[in-house]
Amino acid sequence: MFGIPGKQAVTMTPKAAEQIARLMASGGHTGLRIGVKKGGCAGMEYTMDYVDEADANDEVVEQDGARIMIAPMAQMFLFGTEIDYEVSLLESGFKFRNPNVVDACGCGESIKFDETLSPQN
Repeated sequence: MFGIPGKQAVTMTPKAAEQIARLMASGGHTGLRIGVKKGGCAGMEYTMDYVDEADANDEVVEQDGARIMIAPMAQMFLFGTEIDYEVSLLESGFKFRNPNVVDACGCGESIKFDETLSPQN
């Protein structure tokens, strides 16, 4: 929908692809749908949900046995994002390196996008 021919909308690091494939296998799901929603102190939050089939307008990205579906309304916000999976002493989880983010809250759970990306109300 918002892609560039020959270029994936998002990329996954090997660790992220491994973790997504592991989650898919353990739950018997066909992939994870990623998106964004209003919320948090900076205005937007990432979402991740298990899915059993892609919607007709989803952007599907497959890599090393992992499959991500990008919800249509999130595609313009996520284009160019690298998804990683990090493990530390205190926490583990997916990290989004998104070039479209202009600000984030201190905890890193909430983000703000460039105003030109926001749909007109």
